Amino acid sequence: MGQNGISVVRTRKHKATTDSNHKFNIAPNLLDRNFSADQPNQKWAGDITYIWTREGWLYLAVILDLHSRRVIGWAVSNRMKRDLAIRALKMAIAFRAPSKGGIHHIDRGSQYCSHDYQKILRQHGFKVSMSGKGNCYDNAAVETFFKTIKAELIWRDTWDKGMLGVLQVLVAIVLYLGTLQ
Repeated sequence: MGQNGISVVRTRKHKATTDSNHKFNIAPNLLDRNFSADQPNQKWAGDITYIWTREGWLYLAVILDLHSRRVIGWAVSNRMKRDLAIRALKMAIAFRAPSKGGIHHIDRGSQYCSHDYQKILRQHGFKVSMSGKGNCYDNAAVETFFKTIKAELIWRDTWDKGMLGVLQVLVAIVLYLGTLQ
């Protein structure tokens, strides 16, 4: 394999990103694993993943439009707090200016269940949908996106932390997304 310039990409240990042990309200699963959408902004899905760097973890939050499966909002931080998820959501809203009535599907993590995140969803007329507890299959579209960028990009190198690491990750994602078109 080495003579042909190919190598095996080893997967990394799984690290749970969802803290669903909180006092916030939980919404029903409106999406019910139906990840198809007839038009843009009909269904969005969001999640957070970890990216290992030389100095520790970076966290990547994304919002996908399930019509195109494209990233329409993202944020990277060295802390997994609600503002990370909120920045990704605000980017998606600014980029797409969705009309009221779309479904926004997320997991039960405290970042997504927080009053601040839910307030933004209500202000923009989203119907909130949440995955079942501990069920990654309920958000398979975003989980598949994360697995793909990790296997194709992230796990092939060790990333820097800080702004350089953020830029490396974002450039890699943008370049990868450009190859899908």
